Amino acid sequence: MKRNFKHFNAAVCVDAAEGWIAHLNDSGKMLVTLAGAMSTGELGISLAEMIRQDKVHAISCTGANLEEDIFNLVAHDHYLRLPHYRTLSKSEEHDLLKKGMNRVTDTCIPEDTAIRRIEKEMLSLWQQADQKGKSYFPYEYIYQLLDQPAIQNTFEINPEDSWVLAAKKKKLPIVTPGWEDSTLANIFVSHVISKEISSFHTIKTGLEQMAFLVDWYKSQSEHFKLGFFQVGGGIAGDFPICVVPLIRQDLQIDVPLWSYFCQISDCTTSFGSYSGAVPNEKITWGKLSQDTPSFIIESDASIVAPLIFNYVLGK
Repeated sequence: MKRNFKHFNAAVCVDAAEGWIAHLNDSGKMLVTLAGAMSTGELGISLAEMIRQDKVHAISCTGANLEEDIFNLVAHDHYLRLPHYRTLSKSEEHDLLKKGMNRVTDTCIPEDTAIRRIEKEMLSLWQQADQKGKSYFPYEYIYQLLDQPAIQNTFEINPEDSWVLAAKKKKLPIVTPGWEDSTLANIFVSHVISKEISSFHTIKTGLEQMAFLVDWYKSQSEHFKLGFFQVGGGIAGDFPICVVPLIRQDLQIDVPLWSYFCQISDCTTSFGSYSGAVPNEKITWGKLSQDTPSFIIESDASIVAPLIFNYVLGK
């Protein structure tokens, strides 16, 4: 990369990776955010190693990325890849529906062996919590799920390629803003409506996740500089970066601003496009300072993120 990535987006990849290394060497910790379908794109192959080597210390992701890492973990052999996905006809898409193959770009997630397989175990965990009057964050249920022998005995990939499993072993906090927009959330709602679970409060809300993030940021920033590496746009990134102005402006508590920022996005800068906003705009919102090392890489995260991760890992 240093030999060939000299200009434009390529050069920023190297700058961002070296900035990440410098940040960690300067008493830094890193929060990574995941939007899109990064888990189905098997980003865990490189991200899990980043977590194991203490290059990542917290995750913010969509509910889909949280659950799809587990779907891939237990049902990978039943996935279907469609390299010709761009030329699929409507009738061919309908045939995939009838076969229970949910398409994510070039990859189909099998309904029965992935989604319905997890539903059985998740329902049991939700019901146990419901009966005890307990409430947990979505990631805490997933961590509980990974402790189940019935799940551990069904792994179909190398467990080291699961970023959620790596996060669990490191006890990383994972916030999932907008968890309601996920398959497991839809399933959960169906079981509340059917009276198999008595209350929506069995799962903690996004507002509670923000309060949790406030406590995490306050405690961690006392000892470490906190960085922000955003893969894609959307709520996975928008939600956690707001914790700083919340603490500083709404709570009137002085904490440091984010000490590093990088975003990989294919959303180019345009009027009203938050995901395409340049980092400087975040200065006006009290998220970054004018001295924060900031990078924006307008490219494909499925290509760029593994390159940066492996650079940081020294590979």
